[in-house]
Amino acid sequence: MKPDRRGFLTLAAGAAGLAAAPGLVRADTYPSRPVRLVLPFPPGGVFDIVGRPWADKVSKSGMLGTVFVENLPGAGGSLAAAAVAHASPDGYSVFLGSTALHLIDMILREHPLLDPMKDLQMASMVATTGFAIVVNPAVPAKNLKELIDYIKANPGKLSYGTPGAGTMNHLSGEMLKSQTGITDLPHVPYRGAGPAIADAIGGQIPMIVPAMTNQVLEFHRTGKLRLLAVTNPTRITIAPEIPTAIEAGVPGLYAEQVMGLFAPAGTPKDVVAKIGAANRTAMADKTYEKSLVEAAVIPVNPDWTPEKFNQFMTEEVARWTPLVKAIGVKLD
Repeated sequence: MKPDRRGFLTLAAGAAGLAAAPGLVRADTYPSRPVRLVLPFPPGGVFDIVGRPWADKVSKSGMLGTVFVENLPGAGGSLAAAAVAHASPDGYSVFLGSTALHLIDMILREHPLLDPMKDLQMASMVATTGFAIVVNPAVPAKNLKELIDYIKANPGKLSYGTPGAGTMNHLSGEMLKSQTGITDLPHVPYRGAGPAIADAIGGQIPMIVPAMTNQVLEFHRTGKLRLLAVTNPTRITIAPEIPTAIEAGVPGLYAEQVMGLFAPAGTPKDVVAKIGAANRTAMADKTYEKSLVEAAVIPVNPDWTPEKFNQFMTEEVARWTPLVKAIGVKLD
């Protein structure tokens, strides 16, 4: 029996719909078009330092075809996270996120744009970054202890800047105050690290807590800023002379963000595995690894399991929630 035209068209439309359905992308056809790597902040920051060379390495390897970068700043990184979380789960939208961004939506927002633990899935981890305690050279403190003593002896004289309220930088500054009994050190939120660093160099603000990067280190070594300590658990390779805050006498002050690649929840396992394999290839490239180390970024084992990531996030939420409640910071 010969099918009628209407029946044929119905079957064809149904087949096309199945082929286009986001959750039914066949892993053996992936990738068949460019992959978008979404970065949560404007160009020039640590996410660019990690993300753009990564996209270049992966594109050259051919494992994901062409990878292009899209900076999508806003809402402290949550806008980019939500854009990927709500994208088609087919592997063509990948988010370079971090545990710090997850933390913001989990404990700082009353009305989060997404539930990062449910709406995103970890594909592979890339690197860790810490933060820095930095002052203008006019501040008479050569180390962290001297800074703490100076702040206490001069209440209301100093304030500190960060890239924004509710950022891990901000929480690190508040942790410093909490751990040392400092009561009068106002926080000044900026719209990004660049303006805060510029004002610190210019003397408009005496102290900042930026992400630790080679740029911050260069300003320290040229005398434009004074870097007193880092919040990493251990000293960083390119600046072994800079003590950790723990070594400098504040044992509870450690803060780092683990950066990684995330795909929308529901992305096929084989596609996620291909993203992870591409990342392992990139991380094995000594040139890329060296570029991260020289940027004050610490490469991590890309074989972090989802279980390890989930455990890390559980511990971070438990560690930071009491401080967030104590200072009463909310982002909406």
